[in-house]
Amino acid sequence: MKKKSKKKINITVYLILRFLVIISMVAQSMRGNWNNVFLCILTLILFTLPTIAQKTLKIKLPTTLEIIIYLFIYCAEILGEIQNFYGIFQHWDTMLHTLNGFLCAAIGFSLIDILNRTEKFHINLTPVFVALVSFCFSMTIGVLWEFGEFAVDRYLQKDMQKDRIVNTISSVSLNSKEKNTPVVIKNIEKTKLYDKNNQLIITIENGYLDIGIIDTMKDLFVNFIGAVIFSILGFLYIKDRDEYQFLERFIPILKKLKEE
Repeated sequence: MKKKSKKKINITVYLILRFLVIISMVAQSMRGNWNNVFLCILTLILFTLPTIAQKTLKIKLPTTLEIIIYLFIYCAEILGEIQNFYGIFQHWDTMLHTLNGFLCAAIGFSLIDILNRTEKFHINLTPVFVALVSFCFSMTIGVLWEFGEFAVDRYLQKDMQKDRIVNTISSVSLNSKEKNTPVVIKNIEKTKLYDKNNQLIITIENGYLDIGIIDTMKDLFVNFIGAVIFSILGFLYIKDRDEYQFLERFIPILKKLKEE
């Protein structure tokens, strides 16, 4: 595909998504849902990050990667949060976190690969170490994201770490003898929550409400899977760049290297 054709596709996707976000923002403002209006504004700001990154860091994002970034932002903020795809589709969040692990590994890989191919950098890492750094970079971003979700839930009373109902508890806090032996409660049918005035607030049917730990571990695990997949492909790419040339669609490159 020619360069002009790729750029045209990139701009077309960007403009379509931007238009859809603006339509959503207008609709949410007419309903008086200002939290969603803020999410739309945030999405529009996030759409500018690829362009800012390319100009400030003097890198070139492949068309495929840039389009995926735009789609990822739209799927996470507009479809996920505003249209509640996280609630409607069971694995929506899982899909996005897996993709995030893959993309972050690609970015981490490109940082080291650029240094390896730069004459000013006197240390040349082996393919194994490049893949390892790529993996660690992706996992670090994943952990920081989960920190952010926890902070938002803790201090702004949101629910980014999606809670879920479980019917089994295993906890040493329930041990009446205060021993370090977990008490296991299975087949929980319902949980009743009371306030300090002993007034029943709500009854949770079919179990106990887990407050985000399962969601966090699941997110980190699928991020791990995405990071491992790209790290392996990145290792193979360094060993044989011609054979795995398709991977260049996901790897940012330094503009000077591109010109060479």
